[in-house]
Amino acid sequence: MRKNKKRSKATTSKIMAAIGSKETEPERILASEMWKIGLRPVKHKAITGRPDFLFPREKVAVFCDGDFWHGNNWRLRGFRSRREELASYTPFWRQKILTNIRRDKRVSTTLRLQGYVVLRFWESVIRKNACIVAKKIKTARDARRRTLRRDKIEQKKGK
Repeated sequence: MRKNKKRSKATTSKIMAAIGSKETEPERILASEMWKIGLRPVKHKAITGRPDFLFPREKVAVFCDGDFWHGNNWRLRGFRSRREELASYTPFWRQKILTNIRRDKRVSTTLRLQGYVVLRFWESVIRKNACIVAKKIKTARDARRRTLRRDKIEQKKGK
């Protein structure tokens, strides 16, 4: 069994810098499941927050949030709360994660105000139940499509 050795700042920085923000494994897993059920989203569209997947016609934005980067890691590591886990991090990483969480909330609020349905899924949930996540996305997309059609019909009647 390997002992927990403390990494140097340079090593930690190199590891974290190598983690990409696009085409992550959870995104690829979810994209594959969505493809299987006929969903064809746009990837990383340049709108507020740059969602991982977007259904522009229906205005549905989907984010695949990494457990570590977006503040869900505490659940996986057996901590009682996010605060407890963050207390074990250096100030840099604690602030980085808290900033990401605040940004996620701001992005979701902004997109909702712009008329989008915003769906966020944790990496761990995608890995465990990608098929169910894809079905939830399809359900939301289809519901949104029906709503937009109904609104369009009502708008034509009102003219």
